[in-house]
Amino acid sequence: MKQTNFSISLSAICLSLLSVTAISAATDAPIILDASGVANLRIQTVEVEERDFETTVFAIGRIEEIPSKHSVLSSRVAGRVIELHAFEGDAIASGDVVATIETRLIGDPPPQVQLKAPQGGLVVNSHIRLGQPVQPDVELMDISDRSSMWAIAKIPENEAARVRVGSHAHIRVPALGQSLFEATLVRFGVNADRGAGAVEGIFLLENKDGRLRPGMRVEFAVVLDSRADVLAVPRASIQGDPANRVVFVKDFDLPNAFLRVPVVIGERNDRFVEVLSGLFPGDEVVTQGSYSLGFAGGGQNISLKEALDAAHGHEHNEDGSELTDADKAKRAETRHDHGGGGATHTLSLLLMIYAGGLTLLVLVASQRWWSQRRG
Repeated sequence: MKQTNFSISLSAICLSLLSVTAISAATDAPIILDASGVANLRIQTVEVEERDFETTVFAIGRIEEIPSKHSVLSSRVAGRVIELHAFEGDAIASGDVVATIETRLIGDPPPQVQLKAPQGGLVVNSHIRLGQPVQPDVELMDISDRSSMWAIAKIPENEAARVRVGSHAHIRVPALGQSLFEATLVRFGVNADRGAGAVEGIFLLENKDGRLRPGMRVEFAVVLDSRADVLAVPRASIQGDPANRVVFVKDFDLPNAFLRVPVVIGERNDRFVEVLSGLFPGDEVVTQGSYSLGFAGGGQNISLKEALDAAHGHEHNEDGSELTDADKAKRAETRHDHGGGGATHTLSLLLMIYAGGLTLLVLVASQRWWSQRRG
């Protein structure tokens, strides 16, 4: 029984070693795609370069109007609306006539007063209609200048000490897709948020195209410090599990060929990951399509031999080496003797390996048996 268990264990070890060797060989081999494979995976690459690398802290928040840029229209006299020139959603300029009021003063006709916009901007709320009576203490219209907005971040308290007025932030607004905005911290909130354990940081954000709206959710990457000449790649290019990070590097010679390269990474921010080893400036790494490339296979792959043949215009061996005259003669002889027997040759080689493994197992088992008998 012990002998059988020993034989099985040894067999399992041999098979495991063979599997590891096969996996290693497959990992080291380039992934070669045809043109349709590259198009289907939507592969994009960028050149690795040294850059200014920012240390950032993540925060969430919201868009708000700047209080000083929100105004209210009202009438100084009582009367009724006889003309109305602006409605909700209209963009108006400072001084534009938005309504005409017929006063209650004595006259034939009664005197009229034109109501002018106190500032330019967007009419965000209107409370008046034609013929409606108005009073001096009633708000008639709200006008908001949204050419710039506040982006208010909930900065974690343990990071707030590293943020200063004048600090910059990269901002993403999920409602607007992948657009990236730049903002500057202009002030802090007057109170801390106990529930969130955060301090409010108020960033000034340009909004010339008017896409930002109050209440929109915002994601912040608040810049804490910056280092120069750091080798870094986009976050999308880093693949693998946390213990084995890899990137896919475009082969400098073969078209549509990519190498899986292990890397050691350092810090990461909202856009880039620092690479400590494994890459050099000028390497081209895959960004979009990097995740899918790790699973590429089937009909999309072409062999290394086919890729080299197409790239160099002459035939190569299956392992990619140059095909010598001796190799050509040997290949011709093999075809003559076996006629397309490549599969037969492979099967014979596998059988030889299998027979050798069995012989080794028998020899080891026999030696163990004799040792036990003599003991």
